[in-house]
Amino acid sequence: MNSAAQKASRSVVSFAFHSFRNISCPEDIENNRKVFAGQAPVRSFLQLDTEENVRSYLLEAEGKERRRETQVNEAIRTTLEQNPELFSILNSGIVIVARSHEIDEQKKLLLLKNASIINGSQTQGVLRDFLKRAVQDGADIPAIHIKYELIVTDDEDLIGEISIARNFQNDVAKISIAGRRGRLDELEQYLRKKIPGAKLQKSETELSDSYIATERLLQVITALIPATLWPKPGENDNPNKVYTYSMKAKCLKEFDEIYIKAHDKSHPEHMKARELYQFYLDIAAEAVQLYGKWKGHQGFRGTGLRCIVRDGREVIDVPDGMIFPILASLSAFARKTAQGWTIKHPKQFKDEDLIQAAKSVYQSIAMSNPWIMGKHKACYAQLYQITSIYQRLSENPS
Repeated sequence: MNSAAQKASRSVVSFAFHSFRNISCPEDIENNRKVFAGQAPVRSFLQLDTEENVRSYLLEAEGKERRRETQVNEAIRTTLEQNPELFSILNSGIVIVARSHEIDEQKKLLLLKNASIINGSQTQGVLRDFLKRAVQDGADIPAIHIKYELIVTDDEDLIGEISIARNFQNDVAKISIAGRRGRLDELEQYLRKKIPGAKLQKSETELSDSYIATERLLQVITALIPATLWPKPGENDNPNKVYTYSMKAKCLKEFDEIYIKAHDKSHPEHMKARELYQFYLDIAAEAVQLYGKWKGHQGFRGTGLRCIVRDGREVIDVPDGMIFPILASLSAFARKTAQGWTIKHPKQFKDEDLIQAAKSVYQSIAMSNPWIMGKHKACYAQLYQITSIYQRLSENPS
C-alpha cells in the first residue's frame, strides 16, 4: 500500500487528556496550523501510530531479534519502575501531528484525524512494554501522565520537516531522513522495473533481508560512475573511489546532494547533476546484480586465496575489499544507450582476466589483506587501467 493510501485508511482516534491548551502563535494562525499542549494519561498514547516519524521504536526491528536496550530507553524504563511520580517532569514528552481535531471538554476527549507520533516513539515503546509487563505480573499500575504537544496541519511536506527537525537531536540515521523526504522513491521505482517487488531500505529500522540495503547500493553505484560523469574536479582521468569501500555515509550524502541539484532547475550545476542522477536510476538494478555476482563469483575457484569463503569447491563469499576495486574498474565499461546507462563489456573481455589481475594486485600491493586492498588507491588504479585498455581496444580495434 502506498503512503497516500495508508494515510487515507487511518481512522479517527480518541485521545483522553488531563489538560489541553492552545499555544498557537501568530505565525501558526497565518499559516493555517494550530499548536496545542497539555498532559495526558500514558495509556492515551499507546493507540497512536508512528507512520509520520522518521524512526520507529528501536527495540523492534522488522525481521530481527529485539535490539539491546539503549541508554535512553533504559533511563525511561528506570523512571517508570522506580520514580513514576517524576515521569511527567523528567520525560521531555511526545509530539503528535494530526490533520484535524475535535474536542469534547466535558469528557476531556480529543478526536484526532490521521494522528501520528512524530517524536517520542522510544517513550511510547517503553511505556507499552512497561504496562504489558505490569499486567502480566499482576502489579498495580500507578497513574502516570506525560506531556504532549499536538500540531494540527494538513501540510504533508511540513509534517515531514517537523518530524526530521524534532528527531535531529537524537542522531536520526541519514537513511531515515532521506527516506522520509522521498529522495529514495524514484530510485526504488527504477529498481522495480528490472527487479519486480524490490524494496529499498528507507529507515534505520527496516533491517530484514526483504529490503535492499540502500547505503550499500549507493556505494556500489558510486564505484560504477564513469569518469565522464565523475563529480569531483581534477579526477576525471582516474577517479579516486577508495572511499566507496568503507564510507557508506559519504556515498549517501553525495547521492543526497546530487538529488537536490538534479531537482533544482535554478542550481548552476543542475544539468550536470541531472545526468549523474539519471545514471544512479538507470544503473541501480544492474548494480544490485553485479554486486551479487562478484560476491559469489565462481571464477575465484582455484585461485588459492584464503580470504575467499568456500563450501567445498563452491565460492560462497568474496570480501568487499576485493569486490570494490573490481566494481570501480568496471566503470570503464559504462555506456549510455537508448535504454539508459548500462555496463557493457567489450567482446574480448573475460571476467577471468580481471580476477587474475585482482589476485595479483591483492598479493603484491595489498599484502594478501582484503582490508588493505579495499583502501589502497593503487589497487583501484591498476585494475581500472586494465579495463580501460580493454575499452580502448574495443573502440579502436586496429
